Amino acid sequence: MFRPDRRQMLGLALGAAGLSLFARLSLFARPSLAAALSDRDKADIARVEALFNGIRTLEARFTQVDSNGGFAEGKLMLRRPGRLRFEYAPPTPLLIVADGTWLVVYDTEIKQVDRYPLGRTPIGVLVRDKVKFDDGLEVTEVLRDAQAFAVSVVAPEHRDDGKLTLVFTENPFEFRQWQVLDAQGINTVVTLEDIRQDVTFENKLFTFADPPGVTGNRHDR
Repeated sequence: MFRPDRRQMLGLALGAAGLSLFARLSLFARPSLAAALSDRDKADIARVEALFNGIRTLEARFTQVDSNGGFAEGKLMLRRPGRLRFEYAPPTPLLIVADGTWLVVYDTEIKQVDRYPLGRTPIGVLVRDKVKFDDGLEVTEVLRDAQAFAVSVVAPEHRDDGKLTLVFTENPFEFRQWQVLDAQGINTVVTLEDIRQDVTFENKLFTFADPPGVTGNRHDR
Protein backbone atom coordinates (compact mmCIF):
# COMPACT_ATOMS: atom_id res chain seq x y z
CA MET A 1 0.00 0.00 0.00
CA PHE A 2 1.29 3.47 -0.86
CA ARG A 3 0.76 6.37 1.52
CA PRO A 4 2.79 9.50 0.64
CA ASP A 5 4.57 11.20 3.50
CA ARG A 6 4.06 14.89 4.17
CA ARG A 7 6.59 16.07 1.59
CA GLN A 8 5.16 13.80 -1.08
CA MET A 9 1.65 15.09 -0.34
CA LEU A 10 2.87 18.64 -0.85
CA GLY A 11 4.59 17.58 -4.04
CA LEU A 12 1.51 15.99 -5.46
CA ALA A 13 -1.01 18.25 -5.02
CA LEU A 14 0.72 17.39 -4.97
CA GLY A 15 4.41 8.69 -9.53
CA ALA A 16 9.63 6.09 -9.74
CA ALA A 17 11.51 8.52 -11.74
CA GLY A 18 12.62 5.51 -13.75
CA LEU A 19 9.04 5.08 -14.99
CA SER A 20 8.75 8.64 -16.25
CA LEU A 21 7.51 8.97 -19.80
CA PHE A 22 10.25 11.49 -20.40
CA ALA A 23 13.09 10.23 -18.22
CA ARG A 24 15.48 10.74 -21.12
CA LEU A 25 15.34 14.46 -20.39
CA SER A 26 17.35 13.86 -17.18
CA LEU A 27 15.19 16.36 -15.35
CA PHE A 28 16.90 15.97 -12.01
CA ALA A 29 20.49 15.86 -13.20
CA ARG A 30 21.17 19.57 -12.65
CA PRO A 31 21.13 21.76 -9.56
CA SER A 32 18.31 24.28 -9.12
CA LEU A 33 20.11 27.39 -10.26
CA ALA A 34 18.53 30.32 -12.03
CA ALA A 35 18.48 29.66 -15.74
CA ALA A 36 19.93 31.94 -18.39
CA LEU A 37 16.91 31.77 -20.64
CA SER A 38 17.33 31.80 -24.39
CA ASP A 39 14.80 33.34 -26.75
CA ARG A 40 13.59 29.82 -27.50
CA ASP A 41 13.19 29.12 -23.78
CA LYS A 42 11.16 32.29 -23.34
CA ALA A 43 8.96 31.36 -26.30
CA ASP A 44 8.32 27.90 -24.84
CA ILE A 45 7.51 29.40 -21.43
CA ALA A 46 5.01 31.71 -23.10
CA ARG A 47 3.44 28.69 -24.82
CA VAL A 48 3.13 26.93 -21.46
CA GLU A 49 1.50 29.95 -19.83
CA ALA A 50 -0.97 30.24 -22.71
CA LEU A 51 -1.77 26.53 -22.53
CA PHE A 52 -2.56 26.60 -18.81
CA ASN A 53 -4.46 29.86 -19.02
CA GLY A 54 -6.65 28.28 -21.68
CA ILE A 55 -7.61 25.42 -19.37
CA ARG A 56 -10.53 26.08 -17.05
CA THR A 57 -11.48 22.48 -16.25
CA LEU A 58 -9.66 19.20 -16.78
CA GLU A 59 -10.27 15.55 -15.91
CA ALA A 60 -7.71 12.76 -16.30
CA ARG A 61 -6.52 9.44 -14.99
CA PHE A 62 -3.22 9.72 -13.13
CA THR A 63 -0.41 7.41 -12.14
CA GLN A 64 1.83 8.47 -9.26
CA VAL A 65 5.20 6.89 -8.53
CA ASP A 66 8.15 7.98 -6.42
CA SER A 67 11.82 7.18 -6.12
CA ASN A 68 11.19 5.20 -2.92
CA GLY A 69 9.18 2.65 -4.89
CA GLY A 70 5.68 3.89 -4.08
CA PHE A 71 2.87 3.52 -6.62
CA ALA A 72 -0.69 4.81 -6.73
CA GLU A 73 -3.31 5.70 -9.32
CA GLY A 74 -6.67 7.36 -9.56
CA LYS A 75 -8.65 10.22 -11.09
CA LEU A 76 -7.81 13.91 -11.15
CA MET A 77 -10.36 16.70 -11.45
CA LEU A 78 -9.17 20.30 -11.85
CA ARG A 79 -11.10 23.55 -12.04
CA ARG A 80 -9.26 26.83 -12.14
CA PRO A 81 -8.88 28.88 -10.15
CA GLY A 82 -7.89 26.94 -7.07
CA ARG A 83 -9.85 23.69 -7.28
CA LEU A 84 -8.45 20.17 -7.38
CA ARG A 85 -9.62 16.70 -6.46
CA PHE A 86 -7.49 13.54 -6.46
CA GLU A 87 -9.55 10.39 -6.00
CA TYR A 88 -7.15 7.54 -5.31
CA ALA A 89 -8.06 4.03 -6.35
CA PRO A 90 -7.94 1.25 -3.72
CA PRO A 91 -5.91 0.15 -1.91
CA THR A 92 -4.51 3.70 -1.46
CA PRO A 93 -6.63 5.22 1.35
CA LEU A 94 -6.33 8.87 0.31
CA LEU A 95 -8.55 11.67 -0.94
CA ILE A 96 -7.00 15.06 -1.71
CA VAL A 97 -9.15 18.15 -2.26
CA ALA A 98 -8.17 21.78 -2.92
CA ASP A 99 -10.95 24.25 -2.15
CA GLY A 100 -9.25 27.43 -3.34
CA THR A 101 -7.50 28.10 -0.04
CA TRP A 102 -6.45 24.79 1.48
CA LEU A 103 -5.08 21.53 0.18
CA VAL A 104 -6.90 18.91 2.25
CA VAL A 105 -5.43 15.40 2.60
CA TYR A 106 -7.81 12.81 4.07
CA ASP A 107 -6.43 9.42 5.05
CA THR A 108 -9.49 7.21 5.27
CA GLU A 109 -7.61 4.38 6.94
CA ILE A 110 -6.31 6.22 9.98
CA LYS A 111 -9.14 8.81 9.98
CA GLN A 112 -6.84 11.81 9.77
CA VAL A 113 -7.28 15.12 7.90
CA ASP A 114 -4.35 17.43 7.19
CA ARG A 115 -4.72 20.92 5.70
CA TYR A 116 -1.92 22.80 3.94
CA PRO A 117 -2.02 26.31 2.43
CA LEU A 118 -2.64 25.66 -1.28
CA GLY A 119 -0.38 28.51 -2.33
CA ARG A 120 2.58 26.87 -0.58
CA THR A 121 2.27 23.59 -2.44
CA PRO A 122 3.98 23.09 -5.82
CA ILE A 123 0.74 22.00 -7.48
CA GLY A 124 -0.86 25.29 -6.44
CA VAL A 125 0.97 26.90 -9.36
CA LEU A 126 -1.24 25.06 -11.83
CA VAL A 127 -4.54 26.27 -10.42
CA ARG A 128 -3.75 29.95 -10.11
CA ASP A 129 -6.29 32.19 -11.77
CA LYS A 130 -3.52 33.29 -14.13
CA VAL A 131 -0.38 31.21 -14.60
CA LYS A 132 2.63 33.49 -15.04
CA PHE A 133 6.09 32.18 -14.24
CA ASP A 134 7.63 35.56 -13.48
CA ASP A 135 5.07 36.21 -10.74
CA GLY A 136 6.61 34.88 -7.53
CA LEU A 137 8.34 32.02 -9.34
CA GLU A 138 11.75 31.39 -10.84
CA VAL A 139 12.41 29.22 -13.88
CA THR A 140 15.48 27.14 -13.08
CA GLU A 141 15.79 25.25 -16.36
CA VAL A 142 14.17 24.40 -19.66
CA LEU A 143 15.04 21.01 -21.16
CA ARG A 144 13.93 19.55 -24.46
CA ASP A 145 14.36 16.84 -27.03
CA ALA A 146 12.62 16.17 -30.35
CA GLN A 147 9.39 14.93 -28.75
CA ALA A 148 9.05 16.69 -25.41
CA PHE A 149 10.21 19.58 -23.31
CA ALA A 150 10.15 20.44 -19.62
CA VAL A 151 10.10 23.62 -17.54
CA SER A 152 11.31 23.59 -13.92
CA VAL A 153 10.25 26.26 -11.45
CA VAL A 154 10.77 27.08 -7.77
CA ALA A 155 9.35 29.69 -5.44
CA PRO A 156 12.50 31.68 -4.52
CA GLU A 157 11.28 32.44 -1.00
CA HIS A 158 10.31 28.83 -0.31
CA ARG A 159 12.84 26.65 -2.10
CA ASP A 160 12.47 23.88 0.49
CA ASP A 161 8.88 23.36 -0.64
CA GLY A 162 10.25 21.61 -3.73
CA LYS A 163 11.13 22.08 -7.37
CA LEU A 164 8.24 21.58 -9.75
CA THR A 165 8.96 20.33 -13.28
CA LEU A 166 6.20 20.42 -15.89
CA VAL A 167 6.56 18.08 -18.87
CA PHE A 168 4.88 18.53 -22.25
CA THR A 169 4.70 16.54 -25.44
CA GLU A 170 5.13 18.09 -28.87
CA ASN A 171 2.93 17.24 -31.84
CA PRO A 172 0.47 17.58 -30.22
CA PHE A 173 1.49 20.14 -27.63
CA GLU A 174 -0.02 18.75 -24.42
CA PHE A 175 0.60 18.82 -20.68
CA ARG A 176 1.29 15.24 -19.67
CA GLN A 177 3.27 15.10 -16.44
CA TRP A 178 4.63 16.94 -13.43
CA GLN A 179 7.54 15.97 -11.24
CA VAL A 180 8.55 17.24 -7.82
CA LEU A 181 12.05 17.00 -6.39
CA ASP A 182 11.95 17.74 -2.66
CA ALA A 183 14.68 18.84 -0.28
CA GLN A 184 15.32 15.22 0.72
CA GLY A 185 16.02 14.19 -2.87
CA ILE A 186 12.76 12.27 -3.31
CA ASN A 187 11.31 12.42 -6.81
CA THR A 188 7.53 12.20 -7.15
CA VAL A 189 6.18 11.80 -10.67
CA VAL A 190 2.54 12.18 -11.70
CA THR A 191 1.61 11.19 -15.26
CA LEU A 192 -1.74 12.04 -16.86
CA GLU A 193 -3.70 9.92 -19.34
CA ASP A 194 -7.15 10.11 -20.95
CA ILE A 195 -7.17 13.88 -20.53
CA ARG A 196 -10.48 15.71 -21.10
CA GLN A 197 -11.03 19.45 -20.96
CA ASP A 198 -14.12 21.63 -20.60
CA VAL A 199 -15.73 19.17 -18.17
CA THR A 200 -18.57 20.34 -15.92
CA PHE A 201 -18.04 19.54 -12.24
CA GLU A 202 -20.39 19.87 -9.28
CA ASN A 203 -19.18 22.38 -6.70
CA LYS A 204 -19.35 19.79 -3.93
CA LEU A 205 -16.42 17.90 -5.46
CA PHE A 206 -14.13 20.72 -4.36
CA THR A 207 -15.34 21.12 -0.81
CA PHE A 208 -14.45 18.99 2.19
CA ALA A 209 -16.05 18.76 5.63
CA ASP A 210 -14.29 16.68 8.26
CA PRO A 211 -16.19 13.42 8.85
CA PRO A 212 -17.16 12.63 12.45
CA GLY A 213 -14.41 11.11 14.53
CA VAL A 214 -11.41 12.22 12.47
CA THR A 215 -8.26 13.87 13.76
CA GLY A 216 -7.71 17.23 12.10
CA ASN A 217 -4.39 19.09 11.67
CA ARG A 218 -3.77 22.45 10.05
CA HIS A 219 -0.22 23.16 8.94
CA ASP A 220 0.23 26.94 8.85
CA ARG A 221 3.86 27.18 7.93
